Amino acid sequence: MSQDRRERQKQKQEAQQPKPFFTWRRLGIGALLLAAFGAAWSMGRHRRSSRYDALAQCMTGKGTIMYGLSWCEHCKEQEDLFGSSFDQIRYIECGISGTRDETPECKAAGVKRFPTWQFPNGERHEGGLSLQDLASKTGCSLP
Repeated sequence: MSQDRRERQKQKQEAQQPKPFFTWRRLGIGALLLAAFGAAWSMGRHRRSSRYDALAQCMTGKGTIMYGLSWCEHCKEQEDLFGSSFDQIRYIECGISGTRDETPECKAAGVKRFPTWQFPNGERHEGGLSLQDLASKTGCSLP
């Protein structure tokens, strides 16, 4: 057999062999797309959850306090309304870790139900409030 004929046969055999579905190139493109979607989602989430920073800072600056319990579902709902901006709310944890007892600070403040919002004018509200209600009661503005 001639050299050219052997080359053609070799090329024909290679062409007939099944190619792997996942090639390194496809895996790389998939990884890049996944990273891009993850970054876009993360940026969008951060933007949504930090949009209440000004409201939270205003409320805290005016002396608003939220009393809550770590195991309280309604307290968690209030926290979720603010997203990452809740870190800027003055929050007092009334639960003693590992027990169902309340802290002396909360007992002294007369807190009986959770969450309890204490406003600068002395008004108190037991239970959850919408962001609109919180803004209205504190004189702070929503974004």
